Amino acid sequence: MMDNLRTAANGPVLKIVLALIILTFVLTGVTGYLSSESGSYAAKVNGQTINRAQLEQVFLQEKSMLQEKLGDQFSTLLSNEQQVRQIRRQSLDRLINSTLIEQYAYKLGLSASDDQVAQEIRNLPFLQTDSKFDSNKYQDYLNLLARSNISPDNFAEQVRNKIINRQLMQVLMGSEIALPTEIKQEVMLALQERTVRLATLELKSIEAQQKVTEDELKNYYGENSKHFTVPEKVKISYIKMDATDELKNITVSEANIEKYYKDNLSKYTTSEQKKYSFIQLSSDSVAKSVLDELNKGADFSQLATEKSTDKFSAQKGGDLGWMEESSLPNELKSANLTKKGQLSDIVKLSNGYAIFRLDDIKPQVIKSLADVHSEIEKIVKQEKAVDAFYALQRKVSDAAANDNESLAAAEKAAGHAAVTTDWFDRDQIPADINFTQVVQAIFSGNLIDDKGATGTNSDVISVEGDRAFIVRVDDVKPETVQPFEQAKSEVTELLKRQKAEKQLQIESEKLLAALKEGKGEQALKTANIQFGQPTVIKRFSQTNQVTDVAFTLPRPKEGKVEYGLAQDELGNSVFIQLDKVAPGSINEEQIKEYLEGYQYQTGNIMLESLIINLRDEADIKFGQTE
Repeated sequence: MMDNLRTAANGPVLKIVLALIILTFVLTGVTGYLSSESGSYAAKVNGQTINRAQLEQVFLQEKSMLQEKLGDQFSTLLSNEQQVRQIRRQSLDRLINSTLIEQYAYKLGLSASDDQVAQEIRNLPFLQTDSKFDSNKYQDYLNLLARSNISPDNFAEQVRNKIINRQLMQVLMGSEIALPTEIKQEVMLALQERTVRLATLELKSIEAQQKVTEDELKNYYGENSKHFTVPEKVKISYIKMDATDELKNITVSEANIEKYYKDNLSKYTTSEQKKYSFIQLSSDSVAKSVLDELNKGADFSQLATEKSTDKFSAQKGGDLGWMEESSLPNELKSANLTKKGQLSDIVKLSNGYAIFRLDDIKPQVIKSLADVHSEIEKIVKQEKAVDAFYALQRKVSDAAANDNESLAAAEKAAGHAAVTTDWFDRDQIPADINFTQVVQAIFSGNLIDDKGATGTNSDVISVEGDRAFIVRVDDVKPETVQPFEQAKSEVTELLKRQKAEKQLQIESEKLLAALKEGKGEQALKTANIQFGQPTVIKRFSQTNQVTDVAFTLPRPKEGKVEYGLAQDELGNSVFIQLDKVAPGSINEEQIKEYLEGYQYQTGNIMLESLIINLRDEADIKFGQTE
């Protein structure tokens, strides 16, 4: 299989097609799977080496995804050495699992043909326009591709493995059989509709009737005084630094703009591009015959369609699309085509012979400074603002550290006075400083100890949105237990509610029993409640206890109803009268969709189990991972 892979990957068409997709893997970090190094290894899986370069690339990919997800909080994560090690271990586990699956698929004899590899690449959505493969779309990526130094051989192997892994998933999904009749019954049950009437006995109405004595209040307070606390409160002073403020003060000269343009000219340059076509042939003699026909004026596109052994390019008359010099395979470079319409001699390939034609030429295009002036001005201004922002942070941080007795020096360095707050606790943070990092620094850092404020300034605290703070705790009110008189109203409410909840439970159970015995009319009247209008509910239309209980009730017999009792989010008792049950309706298309979802979910579960078993049986040796 590997020999066939190398043969196919050496073909010019596959190399060109592969070039179109490689950058996606560069951007997402999959190139880590393609790199290699000699020396120490990260792990060996049944004798197959996972080298440290592979691990490092996947580790960087994992960090990149976490940074995008966490934003400025990512720096906090990186400061925790244990968490960083965990991320690295997770990255290694991913590589080990991938290797085990690859080995298992090979044992099963799963494979992918060269045609499947090429077609897989052509079907990638981001390379298509109006659902058709677009050869021009890859042009924006070619400069990055050239710098990535990724070989078509390695990438072809990854594409092939992706197809094989998908085949493995299909094997796993297909091994768990669910009959359509079973699926239909399950879906109809899930889509079942129930007609109910509801009556609510409110907790607050019972709570309003409750009485508590002074002794009850004092006894409850004495047993639970620790729950009636005033939280720790602080007053702080802080200096805020904002990159947006720096942007307002930045000016950019024409010299700055011109320098950026010259230093980054490649960003504004589209390299010369050439459009090629080719005909692939099985033998030298056939190639000579076709070349003779072309030299005599035969139509190149027609001959490519009729005679080329590469069916993908043949469908487009041999068209290979536009390419830059840096992306050309060696076989096409050796053709040395320089003029529009020029034909090559016969070129030997690893899997046949080829005739190339240079169809058209697009000269190099360099955007003028005038065209990109405003864009560059904005970039340079932002870069300068960021530099100024970080310079200000260093300046203010140094001042706060050197004069740790107050924020006076830091205020002078910042160019504005510190802001002083009123008292606040963890649950009532002033909006301007309401960031996790700032709150942690105030209440969980070294600014407060068991004696109160430590009298020190914080380090620079960076938060999202390019903002930063220096914080100082001015005063602290420690957590205290409220005196009885102060907590009395809260204790009263708690005791009344507890009594009401007990009474509600007793009354609700009595009323439910009366309903089931056919004596509910008088009981409902006594409770001053009644059932409402019929309502149709579905199992998954809303998730609450009322719906859950309604779907546990047995189907009512003809002319009868069923009763149940549930509790809503306010603690009220909700009585349920189930009038009728209607089966859900489903068509064949819905059954098919549900079956596919069921099989996919089952396949994932089986894949997880397979990986666990493979790891249990595998010979895994860990090497140097850091």
